[in-house]
Amino acid sequence: MTRLPASCSFTQALVNVINVLSGIGLLTTPYAVKEGGWMSLTLLIIFGVVACYTDILLKRCLESSPGLHTYPDIGQAAFGVAGRFIVAVTLYAELYAACVEYVIIMSDNTSTIFPNTSIHIGGIYLNAHQIFSIIGILIVLPTVWLRDLIGGVGASILVVLCLLWVGAVDQVGFHRAGTTLNLANLPIYVGIYSFFYAGHKVIPDIYSSMKEPSLFPLVLILSFIFCWFICTGAAISGFLIFGDSIESQKHANKICSLQIAVCTVVIITISKYALTLTPIASGLEELVPSKWSRSYGVSILIRTALTISTLVVAMTVPFFAFLMALAGSLLTMLITIIFPCACYLSILGGKLTNLQMGVCIFIAIVGFLIACDGTYSALIR
Repeated sequence: MTRLPASCSFTQALVNVINVLSGIGLLTTPYAVKEGGWMSLTLLIIFGVVACYTDILLKRCLESSPGLHTYPDIGQAAFGVAGRFIVAVTLYAELYAACVEYVIIMSDNTSTIFPNTSIHIGGIYLNAHQIFSIIGILIVLPTVWLRDLIGGVGASILVVLCLLWVGAVDQVGFHRAGTTLNLANLPIYVGIYSFFYAGHKVIPDIYSSMKEPSLFPLVLILSFIFCWFICTGAAISGFLIFGDSIESQKHANKICSLQIAVCTVVIITISKYALTLTPIASGLEELVPSKWSRSYGVSILIRTALTISTLVVAMTVPFFAFLMALAGSLLTMLITIIFPCACYLSILGGKLTNLQMGVCIFIAIVGFLIACDGTYSALIR
């Protein structure tokens, strides 16, 4: 991610963590409630606690050596060059999947407002989803060329407020619906809920940038509480409004039937797409020969190619919730649960108590089982 200031205050760190955690993940939580029932919302608390704990594990890994600053650094300290490579590839894969999801949700939402839009060009037919996917990419492309961007959390909060407004003030209203618990769809809603807390990729950078690192645990706790509140509000209000009519790839459409909410989602996409794509582009730019690596034209070419590739993938696999579940089950479980525990045991294993080692091993095993089951189910569906 983009390098943070050298001396980051407590407030800046808090805003940065909230900004990383809040995003399009909350838009699929009402669908997760539909799939799993009301009791499935307890997983938001469980995953929040576990994710906060593994973030603290990453912090302890960073404290073990003054030369560690990023997640790949931790991977290398734990498992050598191979560990750095595996962690980096997994991080980039998750970031790329998130960029694809931004394109999908933007096209889904805007095509709801103009569902009959279509174009015939030279024998090629483009429907509304394809047209607005292309328009969305054209909008975000100039932001990708910039070196520094800051995403905003306000847009995510506005989405929740729009939902509450629709249900409480407009004539849509809230409706009783749903089941208590549906274990048959466990892999799908587990993947969706876990994706919401997928912020570990930049947590080490935020910690390393803090002026007072000792306050980092408090930053994590406050950030996770705030984001849990926002996510739960979106899940409950969204499902009460739309009920069982919510569809996996069209849920965001229903939320954004309001023009205000559509604009909000567009803002989320514009503000976070480039921020998400930048680490991948930077990694590829490092592979370019040194005589070209500093060329701004080469940088634009790489970033443009990456952006267009996400458009191609988004138009080929437009299953928003299932893609979210797949990324949540596989990549997020690796980055959020399995890697932190494995690296912590490898780096500090000799200094840990049996209880600490047992907790880490248990969390890692559960995360591995969820990743396997959720990935299989998402691919099948």
